Amino acid sequence: MHHAHEHGATITPSSRPYLGDIGTEIAARLPGAWSAQLEIYSHPLWQEDLSPALWEAGDLYRALVDHRVPFASVLKYDTGTELLLIERPGHRSGYLLGALTEHEKEDPHDDPSTPPSIVLPADPQLAAHAVSHTFLPAYRHAVHNRDLNTVLRSLERIREEHQTLQAIKDSGRCSDGVPLGDSRLIAGMERDFADHAWLSFVHVLDHATLLLTRCRPAASAWREDAAALTRLREALASSQDAWKEWNDTRRELYSIPRTLPAHEWSQARGQLGLAVLPAIETWLADSEAFERQARAAVPGGPASLPAPSPRLLTTRPTPPPSPRAAAAHR
Repeated sequence: MHHAHEHGATITPSSRPYLGDIGTEIAARLPGAWSAQLEIYSHPLWQEDLSPALWEAGDLYRALVDHRVPFASVLKYDTGTELLLIERPGHRSGYLLGALTEHEKEDPHDDPSTPPSIVLPADPQLAAHAVSHTFLPAYRHAVHNRDLNTVLRSLERIREEHQTLQAIKDSGRCSDGVPLGDSRLIAGMERDFADHAWLSFVHVLDHATLLLTRCRPAASAWREDAAALTRLREALASSQDAWKEWNDTRRELYSIPRTLPAHEWSQARGQLGLAVLPAIETWLADSEAFERQARAAVPGGPASLPAPSPRLLTTRPTPPPSPRAAAAHR
């Protein structure tokens, strides 16, 4: 204030609490182990780099697109959930809060599970209540639906290829009409299917276990689904050795300075796909029961906040002190 007066500058203090303080105060009042970190975006490109990480297509998204946002507070849950808190542009009070994600995603405007941002008051107690009772329940539902949709899309891709393969085997002809006179052709097609099926089934292995824990067939209108859910759990359990082998293989290969040739990757995936083929077929057969039970499931409680999935191919760098690198949330 003294230097401003010396240079003839006028400073108008804001009635809005400092973002670094309000973020810390809100985090301290949320259920569970939350923390807050102030981030400074000295260059507009750093602000723009938030867009790929923002899981939101409403007020917070438009604020980042249409306004200069020089700093933000990131609220972090101890399992990896991150929320972005900024001052509400164009208003003398209030804040905007939305979700960040490390998951690859398409345009958030096309994602039906996107959790909407929320306007928070300047009072940290009221703000924390709004986050814990309004935003986080919506966020948990959004994560649940996102993971469910990921599993269902993966199963649909497998189903399409499985039906194509079965139609070729039943007809005795390739898709171009050429007769299958050599059994090696069929074996090759089955290996190709197993390769592609594994790439999709890994998403089932990654997300379905947690989704199944939320299913309560006895409390639903489809109690008879209990047997199908038991079969699905057993199928996942029988695939754990292949899942572990896949993760161990990727971790080992990416820790050494060489690249595995594409055909060797395909061979490795094909072998794993053939190993879990009975589990894949079980999931294809009982996918309808899984979907209706998972749609009816209600995730709840702080414990259901998601832990980040293992990222074996890329690792998120540790954020440096502010000002930070532009790709912090990539």
